[in-house]
Amino acid sequence: MPSIFSKIVNGDLPAYKVAEDESHLAFLDVFPLAYGHVLVIPKKEIDYIFDISSDEYLALFHFAQHVAKAMDKVIACKRIGIAVIGLEVPHAHIHLVPLNNMSDINFSKPKLKFSEDKMKKIAQEIRAAI
Repeated sequence: MPSIFSKIVNGDLPAYKVAEDESHLAFLDVFPLAYGHVLVIPKKEIDYIFDISSDEYLALFHFAQHVAKAMDKVIACKRIGIAVIGLEVPHAHIHLVPLNNMSDINFSKPKLKFSEDKMKKIAQEIRAAI
């Protein structure tokens, strides 16, 4: 059964996309830790990030770096943090989280909720900065 991320890649589920190429997709996390929290995935469904081939792994992180630099331009924060956990969805993914302090990347804290308009706005701003 395809993961929720594969359903997004296939167009079966909507997403607030910020960047895409032939092998990768970046979109806003709908259960964010911070405003502008982005998920970066390979389009090819692989459960565990360390099962990705070396070339695909490097390409994924290069794509994530490209997205993070765009986020840095439009989101007021000290840094863009990165996390790879891999337990919540069986599809390799990287979290890019705007940070102002260490607690901003605490995955046990309650998730935030933003209006559809705010989500569309930040996704468009990140897209425009790429």
